[in-house]
Amino acid sequence: SQLPHSHMPLPSFWKLMEDTLQQSGAQLRTFCQKFEMVMPSPVSQPLNPAEERKVLSLVSRHGPDKLYQVTSNTSGNKDLDLTLQRGQIVALLQSMDTKGNTSRWLVDAGGPRGFVPAAKLQPY
Repeated sequence: SQLPHSHMPLPSFWKLMEDTLQQSGAQLRTFCQKFEMVMPSPVSQPLNPAEERKVLSLVSRHGPDKLYQVTSNTSGNKDLDLTLQRGQIVALLQSMDTKGNTSRWLVDAGGPRGFVPAAKLQPY
């Protein structure tokens, strides 16, 4: 009874909570996007022999113009999304997902294939 929203009818209270959570989620997404933009791009480092073989395999299958480097760690949240590490090399298979969304690209990670946010890829 001492809380400031205790006088509100329950449906109004739940609506207020949903709106607050949506606003907080939007602020968090904005923060994450800004954070990704200020993170420096990965520095090219010599590849270990296994990684070098994987890159050569991707080049032979897809060509050098299809290679992209992951600019920040990704975690697969949806079906068919890949979890990749910053600096990893992938080959572009299609610049959209199955629904035509161009913000998710289909890539070959040298074994697994799946979707990654296009904003987290840069040409290699």
